[in-house]
Amino acid sequence: MGIGFYLQFGFAQHALEAAFLVAVSCGLIGPFVITRTMSFAVHGTSELAFTGAVGGLLVADNPLAGALVGALVVAALIGLLGQRAAERDSTIGVILAAGLGLGVFMLGYYHGYASEALNILFGNIFGISSGQILVLGVIAVVVAVVLTVIRRPLMFASVDPDVARARGVPTGVLGIVFLFVLAITPAAAAQRLSANPFVVTVLSVVMAVLAADGGLLLSFQFPTVKPSVLIVAISFAFYVVARLIGPAIASRRRDRFTVPDLAELTHG
Repeated sequence: MGIGFYLQFGFAQHALEAAFLVAVSCGLIGPFVITRTMSFAVHGTSELAFTGAVGGLLVADNPLAGALVGALVVAALIGLLGQRAAERDSTIGVILAAGLGLGVFMLGYYHGYASEALNILFGNIFGISSGQILVLGVIAVVVAVVLTVIRRPLMFASVDPDVARARGVPTGVLGIVFLFVLAITPAAAAQRLSANPFVVTVLSVVMAVLAADGGLLLSFQFPTVKPSVLIVAISFAFYVVARLIGPAIASRRRDRFTVPDLAELTHG
């Protein structure tokens, strides 16, 4: 059995589709996460989606809807309580501890199938349904549209928030909106390879998709290895390669801009 064998089944096809949609969304968001130094916020919102998922399972037997609501609530709390960068990490830490405690507490009241509880805790990409694929597709489109609309002011507010605020850019609102569309390693690697925001975003998306779907395909070939292990390994490999070749690219970029400047000064 190998890749070709598993690709005949719906669960494998759905897993690849889901991985692609999530990777594209994360690839689009990632460069802003890096620029705004909000990696911990990503961790917090993703961890506390667990609490919402438990609530959704208990109230409406719908962990996916609960996870979405939980992530949005946490994003709003982080955005409102941690607007100042110096306070953001401590705010996230407090919310994270309280939220995880609440999630574990609520999980104790769940008396259904143990596999459902484990899926909430650790996820199961091979259990993705057609309906969930549709939801992920809608989320990916919303993320792309929102980032397209707020891209320029968000970039301004990310690079120099004080000047952006002085120019009348609603940095607080933008920060909350961005938190709503959050989740990074591909973006961290991409920023090592280019200084152009558009190129960084394209590289981030490409590397995220290659890591996500590539890891899944490799797991079909090597079924004894968990897909998450292979996805993380590929993503980390991208980052290591970017770290190694990034300085050379940055040096060439500096030379390209420095040499004409020197020539102009000489002839001027």
